[in-house]
Amino acid sequence: MSRLVEGEWVDEENIETDDDGEFTRQESAFRDRIGPGEAFPVESGRYHLYISRACPWAHRVAMTRALKGLDAAISLSLVEPVRYDDGWEFSDTYPDPHHDVDFLRELYVRADPEFTGRPTVPLLWDLQTETAVNNESEEVMRMLDVAGHELATRDVDLYPEGYRDEVDERIDDIYDPINNGVYRAGFAKSQSAYDRAVDDLFDALDRYDDRLADQRYLVGDVLTEADLAMFATLVRFDHVYHTHFKCNRRAIHEYDNLWGYTKDIYTTPGIEGTVNVDHIVRHYYESHANLNPKRLVPTGPDIDFTEGHDRDQLPGGPPEALQDS
Repeated sequence: MSRLVEGEWVDEENIETDDDGEFTRQESAFRDRIGPGEAFPVESGRYHLYISRACPWAHRVAMTRALKGLDAAISLSLVEPVRYDDGWEFSDTYPDPHHDVDFLRELYVRADPEFTGRPTVPLLWDLQTETAVNNESEEVMRMLDVAGHELATRDVDLYPEGYRDEVDERIDDIYDPINNGVYRAGFAKSQSAYDRAVDDLFDALDRYDDRLADQRYLVGDVLTEADLAMFATLVRFDHVYHTHFKCNRRAIHEYDNLWGYTKDIYTTPGIEGTVNVDHIVRHYYESHANLNPKRLVPTGPDIDFTEGHDRDQLPGGPPEALQDS
């Protein structure tokens, strides 16, 4: 993948892997925080989110913003769903509303003229000081949820007191085998690395399918950040990870509980509008020429995330503020 090296754009075909062929994800570069006593204060209208509807990491942030009703307080714009040799780009359809730039990498260099790495989404930008705040999805999700709560128009708490340790535990537990596991499988450069990733992935999916047999959400009866992190992978799974990343041991719609859980989250008020299957499918199949040299985009599968589920028979449900929206 092409990247910036000390602020200069370098064309590369290489995907980061270690000596064993294992995919290695780069560390996020911007790690400042919004909140009381932090470098960036909580202020409505000050911050802007750059996301792709295709990216699962950006998706968890977009869902948090939507569920909490932060649309007016924190603005948002998209990049083009397909990422070619110049990285994430803006266009007439998806312009940067605040800067005269063509590519997301230009903002990374504005924030750090010596930046080295791949420009990624989400990117939380401070419009007042004209710099990047944070591009680590889990941290941005948490900032919007906790620090942004005073700006929210809905009383939705995705990191509730009494559940926080378990929310953190679930987010950590699903990250490597599931959220990142699909990438470990898809970008593996050795059979052994691929086999390890697929084994880890489906062991974890089987375990969570069992866990969800008698509880509605990952930590019991309340919707939390952990569910958004899990859903962002599951909603993409059958369309792209199953085939494009060779995670084809089983599809999510073949799981008794994970499939109902996916539909339950999708039909939660506010979630459906954050999902763009067309962007998801086009991004993966057209962007990864190393995996799909002809860039052919499949026409299936035909999946209905709105069909009925019986998850509402389990204790708990969406926050009351969402049920009234």
